[in-house]
Amino acid sequence: MLASIGYAAAYTGVGILLLVVGGLALDLLTPGHLARHIYVERSINAGIALAAGFLGQGAIAFTTIWTNATSGFGTALGYTVVFGLLGVLLQVVAFVVLDLLTPGKLGETLMQVPFHPASLVTAAATLAVSAIIVASIWP
Repeated sequence: MLASIGYAAAYTGVGILLLVVGGLALDLLTPGHLARHIYVERSINAGIALAAGFLGQGAIAFTTIWTNATSGFGTALGYTVVFGLLGVLLQVVAFVVLDLLTPGKLGETLMQVPFHPASLVTAAATLAVSAIIVASIWP
């Protein structure tokens, strides 16, 4: 049981670090400070975009751990890091592509305080990319 508690703590630590990396990536893609837009200015758009990134990263980490746990702790933890970072990278690529295909600057749109439908499209693209990665991991 002690080993399982240690594994859970390690996986959770890696998962939180991946969420931080994903959040920082979105922060770099948007003007200003993302946390300020969400918590001070109360931008629902920024909150939706970040929440989708967190949900997508969580799904990738869950799937990687679930499908590789029998390979041994080190191997499963390594796969979790690799696929988690791949998820962040591909979510960034999807954001950039969406920005190129839509009018205006997507990052600026997502930082607006009033609701904008672009936040839902961005969230859908983020979750779709995550689902594709999950499908590639699942045996």
